[in-house]
Amino acid sequence: MDKLMRETRQLAARYRQTTGTSLPVTGEIARFDAAKALGLKLIDDTAAGFDAIGHQHWPDQRLVIKGRTLFEESRNTTPKIGQINLQQEWEAVILVLFDDQYQPTEMYYASRHDIQTALERHTGKKKRGGMSVAQFKIIGDRVWTTENGSELSVWDNQAG
Repeated sequence: MDKLMRETRQLAARYRQTTGTSLPVTGEIARFDAAKALGLKLIDDTAAGFDAIGHQHWPDQRLVIKGRTLFEESRNTTPKIGQINLQQEWEAVILVLFDDQYQPTEMYYASRHDIQTALERHTGKKKRGGMSVAQFKIIGDRVWTTENGSELSVWDNQAG
C-alpha cells in the first residue's frame, strides 16, 4: 500500500504540473496518511458517515478525515476544506494538509462541538458545513507535523 500511495502522489503532482488541474485523490491519500500517522482504524463503509475509529489517542471516536493540498497559488487565496456534514454521526474531524507534491505537512484535530460552534457563528455557505483551512487551524489542535511526527502530547493551540 505504501508503494501504491507513493505512486499516486507522484502521478497527482505530475498531472497538476502538466494540466493545472487536480486529480480527485487527496481524500484517499489523507485517509491513508492519517491512519498511518495517528494509529487510526479505517472504515471501508462509505455510508457510515465517518472514515476512521480512533485508537490510542481518541478511543472509539468516530472520525471524519479531510485532506487539502495547498498549492503555491492558493496561499494568496482562502483555501477551503470539503463540506462537513453535521447530519452524520461522528465526534471529530482530522484535517490533513499537503504540499504541492501531495506529501503531508500537518494534521489538525477538531471536535464536533468546536466545529459546530464555529459554523453557527457564520452565515451563507458556512452554514452548509464549509470552512476555510485557516479557520479549522484556529479551532483545531495540531496533532502531527512532518518535522516532529505526532504532537499529541506536546502541542495545544487552545492552551492559554
